[in-house]
Amino acid sequence: MWETPLGLVSFRYIVDDVDATIDFYTTHLGFELRSSAAPAFAEITKGSLRLLLSGSSSSAGRPMPDGRRPEPGGWNRIHLIIDDIAAEVERLRAAGLTFRNDIISGPGGSQILLDDPSGNPIELFQPA
Repeated sequence: MWETPLGLVSFRYIVDDVDATIDFYTTHLGFELRSSAAPAFAEITKGSLRLLLSGSSSSAGRPMPDGRRPEPGGWNRIHLIIDDIAAEVERLRAAGLTFRNDIISGPGGSQILLDDPSGNPIELFQPA
């Protein structure tokens, strides 16, 4: 049987700097630090989301048998629902954070992609 601690949904990001990434998520996005074994690994949570931050010295950062190395970035992302996307984007831009795009709207709502310090995307989403 597969279980996640405390009924949380887990997601892993490969990061360049575990401490900088902890600071980013706890300072700007309201995550809480559960454990840290920096520079290799940390576990942070927000609601029922458990985000595992793995540095290059963690087991998740080790090369694959074919030589490929896990690296940050890509397009898969966590999805955070917010009440006022314009105000949140203004607050985060004022803090000097980096976005991949501007707010876009569709039939389901509005979204924007924020990058963490390692270039992993976070989708901020305001339902229609």
